Amino acid sequence: MKAVVLQEINQTVSIQEVETPQAGAGEVIVQLKAAALNHRDVFVQQGKYPGIKLPVILGSDGAGIVLEVGEGVSEEWLGKEVIVNPSQNWGADDRFYSKNFKILGMPDNGTFAEYLKVEAKYLTPKPSHLSFEAAAALPLGGVTAWRALMSRAAMKAGDRVLVTGIGGGVALLVLQFAVAAGAEVWVTSGSDEKIAKAVELGAKGGVNYKDPNWAKNLIAATGGDRSGYFEVIIDSAGGPGFAKLIDVATAGASICFFGGTTGNITDIIPGKVFFKQLNIYGSTMGTEAEFADMVRFIEEKQIQPVIDEIVPLEDAEAALRRMDSGTQFGKIVLKIG
Repeated sequence: MKAVVLQEINQTVSIQEVETPQAGAGEVIVQLKAAALNHRDVFVQQGKYPGIKLPVILGSDGAGIVLEVGEGVSEEWLGKEVIVNPSQNWGADDRFYSKNFKILGMPDNGTFAEYLKVEAKYLTPKPSHLSFEAAAALPLGGVTAWRALMSRAAMKAGDRVLVTGIGGGVALLVLQFAVAAGAEVWVTSGSDEKIAKAVELGAKGGVNYKDPNWAKNLIAATGGDRSGYFEVIIDSAGGPGFAKLIDVATAGASICFFGGTTGNITDIIPGKVFFKQLNIYGSTMGTEAEFADMVRFIEEKQIQPVIDEIVPLEDAEAALRRMDSGTQFGKIVLKIG
């Protein structure tokens, strides 16, 4: 089969002919129709991810058709259109994943290939309203967004929600989930064009974080007084700007972050956190139950993930470079076959 293989750190990926996997006990073979990129793929390529083992087929997100089932797997899966949960071996404790937790695409071979071997318990039927390309855009970003917004920050209908760095796949799904669940959503971005696109998706408005007064501008735009502050804030940047999130949070608010693209969090004034009774959470990926809840919500609300571009599998290296540039708005998807 054809697959996108990373042989060495800081090297381009290549399309190679590799052995087609065979299903073992409890496993299936999925004929992949589409796969989507995540920043994780770039981080692995750059050697910025723990426990890297090479060579490896990259990719955590995929959708396709079940082609083969192994011993102990119901034949009812055969021919089913499915998406694959990349958050595996979470364990029994919902609060934190087990020592055996892993994400598809490292260390196990991932979805940038014509076929994927995976345990059947990580299959979910593809929502019927989604194409394979749209379905492939969901798994990693969807479960990450769902856990951060719904489980950790416990967003409620009517909350005012701030989503920072709009444009990436997870942030956009947070926006879509929050809007569909009845929140008033605002965004930040370094691009006015991305803010405008977010408004088209249901955001009430947004501010450009390149303006040093963005926090004051945001409060002014949302109401100009205590009513203009945020009950829920979802962040993926960290860095020095995190301190301003504390400034725009209302008393008792929840701030949840799942990334640190701008570096270490600095300059936080402790009194602002404890006098406001703020809740600050870290989050990443999610449980099997959260993945199932996320897919059901997408079906119920008929949500369509935002896709930046769809390119053939053979253009995976160019797609990785676009992901690394940070210019995309939505998911970058590889079409397979």
